[in-house]
Amino acid sequence: MPTVVFADIVGSTGLFEKLGDANASVLMSQLTSLLGKVFEQHQGRVVKLLGDGVFAVFPEAGGAVAACVSLQLRFKSEPVIPVGATKPIQMQMGVESGDVVEIDGDCFGDAVNSAARLADLAGADQILTTQNVWNELLSTQRPALRSLGPMHLRGKTQVSHIYRVQWQAGQDLDATAMGSSMYAPARNQSVSLTFQGRTQVFEIGASDITIGRATDASLPVLDPRVSRVHATIRNRAGQLVLTDASSYGTWVYFGNQSEAVALRRTECYLVGHGQLSLGCMIDADKAPLVGFEVQ
Repeated sequence: MPTVVFADIVGSTGLFEKLGDANASVLMSQLTSLLGKVFEQHQGRVVKLLGDGVFAVFPEAGGAVAACVSLQLRFKSEPVIPVGATKPIQMQMGVESGDVVEIDGDCFGDAVNSAARLADLAGADQILTTQNVWNELLSTQRPALRSLGPMHLRGKTQVSHIYRVQWQAGQDLDATAMGSSMYAPARNQSVSLTFQGRTQVFEIGASDITIGRATDASLPVLDPRVSRVHATIRNRAGQLVLTDASSYGTWVYFGNQSEAVALRRTECYLVGHGQLSLGCMIDADKAPLVGFEVQ
């Protein structure tokens, strides 16, 4: 089954600001050329260069996942640090299998939309995919996928079962997809929360992380729309779960998605990065926004 990959460079907007348009454009051109060559080596076809990434289609899922892992390993072993930058280039990738319609060299379809949204959702150095790809992989490839559980992707009415591809050796070696040890506790997991320009990093342990108006909350947020204990973040079998406990609800904006997962005394998994809007939607006047990034 055709498999779509979106591979984006993390923080490309910041690179343009630091390097200037001309230098950043040259760098982006070099990087997207590298992405295209690696994809072609794995039988992928580059459909479109996106300025800060690549959109490609592969004949099957195994080659698509292998190409993404190859790229992540390349950037890890041979880091690219632009002049004037302090951090190396990092990639975020989304992979989805499904029917693809080709018109005048471009490709369309639900799989294309899902892959793009998965790339937006992914954090730095992450490869996110779905149950569709897991179904297409060989049994020997499936243990590399770690379940993140059901999540909403922007524009889709039904939830999608999301997986993260574990490509770094030594991490989550005891996690096996669809097996009894799939939810083995993650090691050295943390989440950073940013409110009003101040960032706090919390190690994930046995105790809940609380967000709310109470002065003893892990992250106090003083706003009348925020409940005393508005939301909690806890470790559940190796996954981070955000639970809304408020009067007015919590809106979760994953990655660069403009549509939110609305929580009202319900919960969702936290993955990658994004924003929490507490007690109102993000476009409300002076909405209390908490940025998050799972590490």
